[in-house]
Amino acid sequence: MRMKPIQLPEPPSPTAARGTPDIFESGVHTLVRRAVVIGNGFPSSENHSIGLLRALGLSHNHLLYRVTRPRGGINDWLHWLPLSVHRKFHYLISMFRAFSSKSHYLPLTSHPNGLSSILEADANHIVNLARETCEKEGPLLVVASGRDTISVASSIKRLAPDLVFVVQIQHPRSHLNRFDMVITPHHDYYPLTPEGQKQVPKFLRRWITPREPPDSHVVLTLGALHRIDFASLRSAAITWQDVFANVPRPLLVVNIGGPTRNCRYGVDLAKQLATCLLSVLGSCGSVRISFSDRTPQKLSNIIVKELGNNPKVYIWDGQEPNPQMGHLAWADAFVVTADSVSMISEACSTGKPVYIMGAERCRWKFTEFHKSLRERGVVRPFTGSEDISENWSYPPLDDTSDAAKRVHEALAARGWKLKI
Repeated sequence: MRMKPIQLPEPPSPTAARGTPDIFESGVHTLVRRAVVIGNGFPSSENHSIGLLRALGLSHNHLLYRVTRPRGGINDWLHWLPLSVHRKFHYLISMFRAFSSKSHYLPLTSHPNGLSSILEADANHIVNLARETCEKEGPLLVVASGRDTISVASSIKRLAPDLVFVVQIQHPRSHLNRFDMVITPHHDYYPLTPEGQKQVPKFLRRWITPREPPDSHVVLTLGALHRIDFASLRSAAITWQDVFANVPRPLLVVNIGGPTRNCRYGVDLAKQLATCLLSVLGSCGSVRISFSDRTPQKLSNIIVKELGNNPKVYIWDGQEPNPQMGHLAWADAFVVTADSVSMISEACSTGKPVYIMGAERCRWKFTEFHKSLRERGVVRPFTGSEDISENWSYPPLDDTSDAAKRVHEALAARGWKLKI
């Protein structure tokens, strides 16, 4: 039988204006052209994954799936349960209500934030997608973040280990070998430090995770992954130029979160923050304040009451457009409450002065996070005695870019390469 000659594409011209054929670009590598994000419905958590994809060059070529918990009513008290158990409780409660009311109530679609309001992330569906499109599109990069995504992400790797590369962001607590890579903050390993061990009774230590030091496929970061980089800040500076170009300088941006399990505070911190802000107003040209979705109303009311009528102060009312990117691009300095690793990490990616309010109220691994930032000279405590016109700097935190480099290296070790 006479064989037909194999036709290879012509090598790319050095002066070619467009991209090169895949066969020359990839060499011996298998190209990865797309990604899947598995989120949990919380913007801060999903931003970790999307930020990593942005740093990898895949921000415009990914699919988003979500693992969602039932919300509203008693469901808000059941978030400590494993997701599968929580869903069963929700189903039983819904069926009981339907029976009691003798209505045609459908328990899985009754609430806008219920189980079926968003397309669920399904491991079998994503694995079938990987299998059906692998020949044409190459393997699949899977990036998941948050506790509720762990079971889906690990199942995908178990079902199709040769067709996917699974990255789990935030420590999954156990069975790290179920993932190709784990990206987690260094302070998640606080339980292994001498200080952490002192805080845990001996009989409880076997139940506290992690229990082993990180191995080679665990990537440690100082803060949280996010979407902020030089390019996004430059773009935001242009977008928000009309709003901020003529704002009196220096501009102090204040980001206020809310109390958490490991960083507890109440109206006393809000009063202290208001007093400190009033003390530094003389060295500010203007102040812009933003609250998060977690900020209790009683805390925001105190800030509005004490500062809302000051001509130097603008308080964002929560209406779109969200000025967050404009604040990051145009601010001269930041004050951030100590409870949010994400808000602090984003501010510290700018290289501008960042002052932290309330770090002394944090405990457990949050103390390690704030200690690491202070030792690097990235943040300073906010006391009310600062001169906001003082300009100090540091190498901006670049955890997302560093993590992306590690993903590239791990893919290359497998013989894979991202098609950007």
